[in-house]
Amino acid sequence: MSFRAPIRDLALALKIAGHPALIGQSFSELDEDTVAAVLQAAGAFTQEELAPLNRVGDQVGAKYANGKVTAAPGFADAYRAFVAGGWNSLSADPEYGGQGLTKAMELAVFEMVHASNMAFGLCPMLTQGAIEALHLHGTERQKQLVLPRLVSGEWTGTMNLTEPQAGSDLAAITTRAEPDGQGGYRLTGQKIFITWGDHDAAENICHLVLARLPDAPPGVKGISLFLAPKYLIDDAGQPGAANDLRPASIEHKLGIHGSPTCVMLFEGARAELVGELNNGLAHMFVMMNAARLQVGVQGVAIAERAFQQALAFSQERRQGRAVWSAEYPAPLFGHPDVRRSLMLMKAKIEAARGICMTTGVLADRARLAPSEAERNAARARQELLTPIAKAWSTDIGVEVASLGVQIHGGMGFIEETGAAQYYRDARIAPIYEGANGIQAIDLIGRKVGMENGAVMDALCADVHATIEELRGDAELKSVAERLEAGVRALERATDWVIENKGPNALAAATPYLELAGDVIGGWMLARQAQATAGAADDWSRSKAALARLYAGQVLAGAPGLADGLMDGAADLEAVTFEALEA
Repeated sequence: MSFRAPIRDLALALKIAGHPALIGQSFSELDEDTVAAVLQAAGAFTQEELAPLNRVGDQVGAKYANGKVTAAPGFADAYRAFVAGGWNSLSADPEYGGQGLTKAMELAVFEMVHASNMAFGLCPMLTQGAIEALHLHGTERQKQLVLPRLVSGEWTGTMNLTEPQAGSDLAAITTRAEPDGQGGYRLTGQKIFITWGDHDAAENICHLVLARLPDAPPGVKGISLFLAPKYLIDDAGQPGAANDLRPASIEHKLGIHGSPTCVMLFEGARAELVGELNNGLAHMFVMMNAARLQVGVQGVAIAERAFQQALAFSQERRQGRAVWSAEYPAPLFGHPDVRRSLMLMKAKIEAARGICMTTGVLADRARLAPSEAERNAARARQELLTPIAKAWSTDIGVEVASLGVQIHGGMGFIEETGAAQYYRDARIAPIYEGANGIQAIDLIGRKVGMENGAVMDALCADVHATIEELRGDAELKSVAERLEAGVRALERATDWVIENKGPNALAAATPYLELAGDVIGGWMLARQAQATAGAADDWSRSKAALARLYAGQVLAGAPGLADGLMDGAADLEAVTFEALEA
């Protein structure tokens, strides 16, 4: 089934996120017509150039032979077209060749890229993170010679963290960096799970690598960040001789077969320090946080693609008698439970999209708001929402893709329909760029307690303000009631999480993040319904129906979810391994 870029839905999500006010305040040369034109052009590119390659990327995939990786058929040409269209440089600093547009617009474009071809989108996605890291922490040489070529897309970037013995525990990395006596370093070690670690789509690949010097302090305080290019870069910024690094293999994965996931060997590779010695993890977090929000958008994207296919199949497949018409056999769409599933899929996609686009606008406001107080407030809310955007949205991606398979019935379990690919592709997103359990721990351990809970309190106050606006709307009264019960449950759970530390809070982390996502997602849907109220077209009118369905199917469970997460960790501690063993 062909992909249709969800431009209307993206425009609505940007609207409720405050994007029009942002550009009116901070972008004198950018208006809503330009934003719409960018979205339309990106939609056309993703539909025409990237979506047709999605299936071959899954079925054929990237190949490894003779120490080199070849991109999936058509991917290299598509990447060059992507770069030529300027899609790689949307939000980058004009000083280095970027277009200086908003981060939120970049996220909206990349949602369409990921939905059309998630495996392809991972390549430029990692480059965006490298751009941000070098822009903030790179040396002047790196900014002048490397950054413009990353911005243009001539070169791509990677993130090298994970090692075989050190998954999420970066304190355990052993890759060595030794001074070469000439102001540079030599890297020796092995990294695994390196997305697009090698390929033939660009003329150079810039690896950002975490490593430690021989005399570095132990643990994360002894980690430094280095830039190691595939081809050494001369003083004119031109790639020359091959560096002493190579892919040892690519992984055979459940999904995203078009994305080469490499085992990378650094065998005395020449490298440059990025930022300060022994402060590499903080520098890399710039790239990691950028990637986390992008991965949240990936969750929305793959859910959108799975939903579109399921919706089309529900019209094509005829089976049984419908309850709302005399048709026999009737399209699956005519059966109440199928339509409920499709509407729930759509509602959750819109909720997750709203969270991600709002987080993107907050990232822009954190840079551009006129006062320091406004910038600080935006940054704090952005930090609060980032783990929710990443984890909740990627969980939604898996859930919606699974429902897509279910709507196809037995045909969904057969590879020929393509529904299974979205489920397989979606499953990686809750794992990489910080597994969702780690995002939940970050939320309760660092973010909820910011300013003694005032950041979450301010967000909940904004939800309450929306509830008051909804009370007088007969169409949305039930949404107001259930959203109020949901936000009060979130406030109660937040107080408990702040008061409780140790195992009790850790046991509650994932359900707490789920609760926060459910409630904030419901708030997004309520605001979308407000924004489209009074319009007569079917698309606008559906927003209130989606908000009501979500309120009944998701928000109604929020008080129970809050009660359950406060049960603590006593049973987890008491149950032994032997008790669970067969």
